[in-house]
Amino acid sequence: MAARQAVNPKNFFAELKRRNVYKVAIAYGVVAWLLIQVATQVFPFFEIPNWVVRLVVLVIIIGFPIALIVAWAFELTPQGLKRTEVADAMPTRPSARRAWIYVVIIGGALALGLFFLGRYTGLRRSEGTASAEKSIAVLPFDNLSRDPDNAYFAEGIQDEILTRLAKIADLKVISRTSTQQYQSKPGNLSEIAKQLGVAHIVEGSVQKSGDAVRVNVQLIEAANDSHLWADTFDRKLTDIFSVESEVAKAIADQLRAKLTGREEQVIVARPTDNPDAHDAYLRGLAYNLKTANSPGNSLGAQKYLREAVRLDPEFALSWALLSYVEARGYLTQTLQPTVALREEARQAAETALTLQPNLGEAVLAKGQYHYACLKDYDTAVRYFEQARQFLPNSSRIPESLAYVARRRGQWDRSESYFNEAERLDPRNVLLLTQRAQSYNALRRFPEALRKLDQILDITPDDQGTVILKAAIAQAEGDLPRASALLTPLHPNADDTADLETQVYQTILERQPAQIIPRLKEVLAKPNPELGYINGELRFWLGWAQEVDGDHAAAQQTWRQARSELEPFLKEQPENYLLIVDLALTNMGLGDKAALALVEGAIAANPIEKDVLTGPRLVDIFARVVARMGEPDRAIAALQKLLSIPYEGPLASNVPLTPALVRLDPMFDPLRNDPRFQKLVGLPASK
Repeated sequence: MAARQAVNPKNFFAELKRRNVYKVAIAYGVVAWLLIQVATQVFPFFEIPNWVVRLVVLVIIIGFPIALIVAWAFELTPQGLKRTEVADAMPTRPSARRAWIYVVIIGGALALGLFFLGRYTGLRRSEGTASAEKSIAVLPFDNLSRDPDNAYFAEGIQDEILTRLAKIADLKVISRTSTQQYQSKPGNLSEIAKQLGVAHIVEGSVQKSGDAVRVNVQLIEAANDSHLWADTFDRKLTDIFSVESEVAKAIADQLRAKLTGREEQVIVARPTDNPDAHDAYLRGLAYNLKTANSPGNSLGAQKYLREAVRLDPEFALSWALLSYVEARGYLTQTLQPTVALREEARQAAETALTLQPNLGEAVLAKGQYHYACLKDYDTAVRYFEQARQFLPNSSRIPESLAYVARRRGQWDRSESYFNEAERLDPRNVLLLTQRAQSYNALRRFPEALRKLDQILDITPDDQGTVILKAAIAQAEGDLPRASALLTPLHPNADDTADLETQVYQTILERQPAQIIPRLKEVLAKPNPELGYINGELRFWLGWAQEVDGDHAAAQQTWRQARSELEPFLKEQPENYLLIVDLALTNMGLGDKAALALVEGAIAANPIEKDVLTGPRLVDIFARVVARMGEPDRAIAALQKLLSIPYEGPLASNVPLTPALVRLDPMFDPLRNDPRFQKLVGLPASK
């Protein structure tokens, strides 16, 4: 081919194309991006220093104009690199030109694959190195005030600093529920850090006198006990939020955490400008943070949070926590589950979201309302997932998702969520207890016992945990082991589940006379805060009296129990536990209303809708029809129950097992039925 004319400035872009400058630019871009991905994503995985990464990027940038100049002046030919004028005189080979296309396609495919590989290794690296680089736990702050009643204030300041840190996605922050068992300034920091899976510990103290506050905080590297940062802040109560913001920002800076614009706004936010409202919020928060989810703690939290939003109706954070406390109380019945309570929980969540649509706690509260009050699991999950972006370190989100999955019968998914929550909150006793309850429902008792022992390592001699171990022994038919665990315990009148487990033990042993005086003592001074639970305890007294052989006393007790339970049904028509108590009480009285109650509840709560609540009602149905002389229906129900996981309706919620059915007096009417004997492993009657 004849040599072409010199470059025409008017045809400059055509000449760029002819000389393959565009192709070189594209190919260079693909390969450069490929190399940058290798440098930024893979080099750190092999612990190659960051200066090498920066050098690679700099060389690539400098090389780009050089590559374009070379592409203009030279061309790659079968005979090697030739000046463009010489290459123009040589025959063209289409296949060589098509090679550029192959280079781009192959390079692009490699780059794309490396991108996803880099993202994967980067994610795994961040998970694996977070503990070593940017992980932190905030220990309880010392209350140095002369007034010990100011302990709530120190707890609140600690929690608010922790909450601000936890909203930084680049940090791993352990939840407060895992640190509250520690002292404020323990000596074995390295061991504590190992238990919590973190590299850094925050210690602090708070001294409050009138409207003056002194906050002292220090950040410690646990491995060598070195102090990375410390400061003391003397402020007025009206300026306490600036202290929390400064502390959170200083700690984030020390750990070199990358903050987004939204995160920077969050850690400097002032939830309220009303000091009295903030004080009431901190008092309510202190009740909410207590380990025991009891009626007293729920009522205390509700009382002060209501006061906080009364003092400042625009206090979104307090509205959110109020809704969360009430929705949880509605579900767990630490608050009376009335229609009015459910409505208040809804209004509080919606008020919080209206005031601050991007407040993570408000989004979480709305999800909790849909889960706990409405059983609208699809909507609840949407809110929980939305809350993740605002609360990246909150264990409550995977924990809540675990509860939803459990009620849907998705046990493997529930366990996966529990694992995620436990990584963020490894020493949360309530969380670990729920893990044990899941294993109980699945009748995986050895795993449940291991989890309960883990709790006892954190809180030795915890009564509720020992009670659960005894309930497992009952389910396994080992009454001597259960008795050894239960005998030393002395539950308070408010610990109704614990007391009922002790009563159930004596009933299973057929020796309830010893527990009857204790029940009468508790019922002589009924706690109005327990609501219908007083009537429930009276049902247990009647059952104990019947097993003890005092039929007349049992009938009188059950009549009184019914009169105490029935009034609550008007305000709590969806309270299935109340319905269970009424059904069992009517059963004891021989009233067929028992069957109507439980059948209506089963229709409203089928197993397909809720695999925890549904089987509980079938459990009661089996007891009622057994007592009423319908063995076919009772045995069919027992066959169903023994084949599925669920939480039992009595005492500590263990499900029925063959051993427990053999021991329970309510199933005595079935004992001579061959089908029953086969079902529970009893020898056939002769």
